[in-house]
Order: sequence, then structure tokens, then C-alpha cells
Amino acid sequence: MVAQGFTVDLNKPLVFQVGHLGEDYQDWVHQPIVSKEGPRFFESDFWEFLTRNQWWVIPLIWLPVVGVSISRSVRYGHTIPQVVLVAILGIFVWTLVEYTLHRFLFHIKTKSYWSNTIHYLLHGCHHKHPMDGLRLVFPPAATAVLLFPFWNLVKLISTTTTAPALFGGGLLGYVIYDVTHYYVHHGQPTSQIPKGLKKYHLNHHFRVQDKGFGITSSLWDKVFGTLPPSKLGEKSR
Repeated sequence: MVAQGFTVDLNKPLVFQVGHLGEDYQDWVHQPIVSKEGPRFFESDFWEFLTRNQWWVIPLIWLPVVGVSISRSVRYGHTIPQVVLVAILGIFVWTLVEYTLHRFLFHIKTKSYWSNTIHYLLHGCHHKHPMDGLRLVFPPAATAVLLFPFWNLVKLISTTTTAPALFGGGLLGYVIYDVTHYYVHHGQPTSQIPKGLKKYHLNHHFRVQDKGFGITSSLWDKVFGTLPPSKLGEKSR
């Protein structure tokens, strides 16, 4: 049951508290606390450890997998230019996956105890504590689990010899996404494109949280009409 007027105690582990907010969860989770010090999630040190990751762990673990996957298509007889084109297609496909997950899964509306709890673990925690540098990238253990259905999907939509390159490209797209996501929160860009990405994404966190779902680009926001208003007083369409 949901407690009437429940208040989250920020000094205690949060994960099993937030579900009690019920319908108030959506309002609570979208009121960000701007601090580089992240909250504690679990009483258990083991589970707490699994929720924290340095950004550089992502390329360290997954770039070798990208290299091995793409090289398999070369060994199957494809030329390097052919493999590069397929890998680029994989990166492009990832941008759509990135947008779709962010818009339709990470921003799903929840109100029951367990749906609030799961949402908080998936993405709500990032909106509540957007500057928590140890919870900006996806935990490698969770990524490893998700790669199995992704690989099977890739095999369905491609050939045996091109599937490794397409998979590797998609995984490279994910790596680019995760390190870009960290950078737009904690980097200090000096050139125009990174500055634009940072402004675009922080706008999603602090001004218009139901628009601007792209991280590495605004392409799919333009395609699907979810661009945020260009001015503060302009209404969303």
C-alpha cells in the first residue's frame, strides 16, 4: 500500500523508498538535486557497488568486443570498406534505439510501487541526481545481459557474414552514446558542436523534460517532432 503523504528520506538508501510515493513519484523524480555526490541506493554494499561505474570502464570493456565483432566479418570474406559501411549502419541504427529507449521506456509514466522502483533504477535516479558522475553510464553487467537479445535481433535482420559487423557497429554506437552522455554532464566543451550537445541535453534535464530525447544528436527529435521549444516562453507543439 502507498503511504499517504510519504516523504523520501535522502539520508537513507533510496531504491526501496521511492515506490511508496505512488502517483507523487513523477513529480518528485523530476525535481533534480544538483550535486556531484550521489545518494546511496542499497543497504547492501555488494548491490551498491554494482550501481557505480567510472565512465572509462565502458570503452575499456566494450571497444575490444567491437573490434572482435567487426573483424569477424572481414574474416568471412568481406572487404574492409564493406565492413566499415555495415558498421556505420549499425551506429545509425543505434541512434534510433537510443532515442526509442529514452523516450518510450526511460520516460514511461509509473505510479505503482514496483514500477516506480524499477523506473528509478533505470532512469529516474539520473533525473533526480543528474550530476552523479558514478551513475551516468550503464552498468557493464546489465549491458552484457542485454547484448544477447540484441545479437539475436541483429542475426534476424542481416546475413551470417554481415551480422558481426552490424552488431559491432551498434555496440560502438552505444559506447559513443555512453561516453558522450558523461561528457555533456561533466565535460567543459570549447567548440561549437559539443557545446550544442551539452546545452541540448541539460535543457532536457532542467527545462523541458518531456522533449529532447536524443543524446548524441537531435536527429530523431526532429524526425518525430519532439524538439524542445527554442525559447523559454515558447509552448511545446
